[in-house]
Amino acid sequence: MPPKPRTAKPRPRKGGAPVTPSGGTDRKLVYGIAAAGIVALAAVLGWLALSGGGSGTSAADARAALEAADCTLRAVEAQPGVHSITSPAGTSKAWNTNPPTSGAHYEIPAVWGSYKEPLNPAQVVHNLEHGGIFIQYGSRVPEATVAQLESFYNEHRNGTLLAPLPQPGDEIVLGAWTTVAADKPEDGTAYVARCRAFDRAAFDAFFSAFQFKGPERFPASTMLPGRT
Repeated sequence: MPPKPRTAKPRPRKGGAPVTPSGGTDRKLVYGIAAAGIVALAAVLGWLALSGGGSGTSAADARAALEAADCTLRAVEAQPGVHSITSPAGTSKAWNTNPPTSGAHYEIPAVWGSYKEPLNPAQVVHNLEHGGIFIQYGSRVPEATVAQLESFYNEHRNGTLLAPLPQPGDEIVLGAWTTVAADKPEDGTAYVARCRAFDRAAFDAFFSAFQFKGPERFPASTMLPGRT
C-alpha cells in the first residue's frame, strides 16, 4: 500500500511560540506593529497640522542662516499682549523693538496681504500675536529686491504681511512674536531680523522657525490674504 500523506505540524522555536508553515504568528506580530506605527504617525501628522509647523527649524538654525546671509537677528523678551492702544495709528512707549513685535496693540489687526503703503504698527503687532510674520522694507531698497520680496510673499501668503516701512532706509526687516507653547502665552520671545539684501535660505529659515507660533495660534488656513 502507498504510504499515507503526512500533515505538516508546527515546528517549535527556541524561547517562543510555534511557527506554522504559513508564518501566521510572525505575520500577526508584524501587522500589529505596522498598525501601531500608522496610528502613531497619524497622531504626529495631526499635531503638526494643528500647530502649523513641524519643520524642526530652531531659533539657532534661523540665526545661523541669517548671519550666513550677512543679516542680524535680535531676540527680546516679549511684552504682554493687551488691547490698550485705542486707535489704529496709536503707539506704545513699552514697545521694545523697532518696528514693534510684541506688546500693546490695537484691537483690530491689519488685513493679511501685500501693501504699497506703510501699515499701522499697532495693528501689525496684533497680526504677530496671531502667529503671523511681517516683511517690511525701507524706501531705498531697490525695486528689483522689492520684486524678489513680492515673489517670496506669494509663496508664503498665509499669515504674512509685506509692506514698506514707515521710515526711510535700505534695510529689509522681518518680525515675529513666538511663545514656547500654545498654552503659555505669557512666556514669549519677539524676533527682529535685518537684512540689506534678499536671501531665500535666510528668509525660509526665519519663516520656518517662527511663523504660526504666536501667543494666539490661529490656524494657518484661516490667515488668508484679504482677511484679518
